[in-house]
Amino acid sequence: MLVALLSDIPNDGLTDDEVRRILTTAKKIMVVGMSRNPEKPSGEVPLFLRSKGYEVIPVNPNASEISGLKTYPSVSSYPGRVDVVEVFRPSASIPPLMKELVDFGRFDVLWLQEGIYDPSVKLLKGKTVAWNRCMMKEYKRLMNKTPI
Repeated sequence: MLVALLSDIPNDGLTDDEVRRILTTAKKIMVVGMSRNPEKPSGEVPLFLRSKGYEVIPVNPNASEISGLKTYPSVSSYPGRVDVVEVFRPSASIPPLMKELVDFGRFDVLWLQEGIYDPSVKLLKGKTVAWNRCMMKEYKRLMNKTPI
């Protein structure tokens, strides 16, 4: 079932070199929907990225702290700038999130995790958008354990 659904998602058009550039240049990653449970992908992937030297900024309205990190209730509540906004939310939540992301604006890349896509992301101007990709899998595939 999931394979059939994933095959319906169009390709984001990013080359391996473009994905590698994102992984190499990004330092600060905001994770929308980060889980307190490290066994869920939305907990495991951010912790993996943190172990590789990225600064992780959790966004979860139901937690004040995740894995020792200050957690923000929304994208707009974060006062700084990030390189990547990584999203672990259902595809149906993407359209309302897009307005908040446009208003926030302080990021270069929107990254929707594996299985997540909504056509509304194509309306995001001036940003790189990756979708239906796992940052951890892409890191392992493209970075060959090279430190960032």
